[in-house]
Amino acid sequence: MVALNLFVYETTGRALAMGLFMAVRLASGFVAGLVVGGLLARFSAKSIMLWANVGQGAVMLVLILAPESLVTGALMAVSVVIGACGTLFMVALRSSIPEMVGEDRRAWANSLSITGRSMAMVAGFASAGVVVSLVGYTAAFLLDMATFVICAVTVALLPIAGGKGAGSEAGASEASGAGKGEKEAKSGPRWRPVAFLALAAAPGLGLMVALRGVDAFGSSSHNAALPIYSTSLDASNPAVFVSAFWCVWALGNIGAQQVIQRYSQRTGKTVGALGFGYGTVVMSAAFIAAFAGFPLAVTAVIALIAGAADGLTEVAYTSHLQTLPATLRGHAFGLSATFENLGFGVGMILVAAALDRFSPLAVVGWSHGAAIVVAVVFLLRVAALRRAEPAGPMGPAGGAGRAGLRKEEAVEGRPDRGDRDGAEVSRG
Repeated sequence: MVALNLFVYETTGRALAMGLFMAVRLASGFVAGLVVGGLLARFSAKSIMLWANVGQGAVMLVLILAPESLVTGALMAVSVVIGACGTLFMVALRSSIPEMVGEDRRAWANSLSITGRSMAMVAGFASAGVVVSLVGYTAAFLLDMATFVICAVTVALLPIAGGKGAGSEAGASEASGAGKGEKEAKSGPRWRPVAFLALAAAPGLGLMVALRGVDAFGSSSHNAALPIYSTSLDASNPAVFVSAFWCVWALGNIGAQQVIQRYSQRTGKTVGALGFGYGTVVMSAAFIAAFAGFPLAVTAVIALIAGAADGLTEVAYTSHLQTLPATLRGHAFGLSATFENLGFGVGMILVAAALDRFSPLAVVGWSHGAAIVVAVVFLLRVAALRRAEPAGPMGPAGGAGRAGLRKEEAVEGRPDRGDRDGAEVSRG
């Protein structure tokens, strides 16, 4: 994305074109999030991930081979395909992890996946400038295309069941009580209600996805404000602070994943919904503090904390949605991706306008402050559900009774029994 954004700006000579490129990419991701649940009901997650990478690699080749007169059109095609296929790939991957590694290892697998992505981000940001400056855009795009080819080959080797709607049969056996919802999940024209049915499958899950969207809104603020804040610190070389900040952030993220992996392997538990709520509060507060003008050493510690909290929320959120039945999981992840793209896209528009009038600290403060407020509401909701647990039909023995619930009951959540926040398995 570094090379693409620079190439768009150099080709058109207009910052507006770079903004349009990002807007088209986000819009494509938004639409893909709405339809991916229906696609997962018809095709296997493996085939969707495979063709998503093939599509992205192919469109990069089109950009490389496009004559000068068609470069602008090729860039728009890249924006559409990268945005849509990126969302399709991520949703398909996240929804299929329980089938790949088993329910009891999903938190470990999520953490490992996020660690790899964080390391790749550091490598990508660090190498992009060097590759573009030394060997040019064509070499950068060829390298990018090669990564999609490697990913496609890797996907082909993944242990995921083939066939249409892979995971549907497993979902049916795991969630036999979902009857009507599962029939709707398999019917293409009903993809919209099924997406919202996925959120209604467990109390508090809709609020969790909404918090994710508000969190994406907050993320747009620090992404837009970092270059401006960095320029105010060192106008002659603003890239130094931005690069250093994200590298330290990624180190915090990777460190948190190591802790989570060991915790999951040792205890067999996930960090749970509370981890997501508290992590969002800490992460948002850290990003606000990063713009408060503290000494660089203190800011580095803040960036480390922000990265660690971000890693915690990512694992907690992904693991939580993966506890839904297989036939609803893809719809939930798709709707979540739509909320995230919507929050980030709207945030970029509002934040860009606000930064012309207010300081980065003020803009990041109210953006991430909104995330903190929603996170507190979410935590209060989870706490209320847990307090209500002993009052269910199981009575005082509710905790012990939960341990004996059938898997499908534990996965789907039983609001009538006060099942915590509704989507955690009994070991979560």
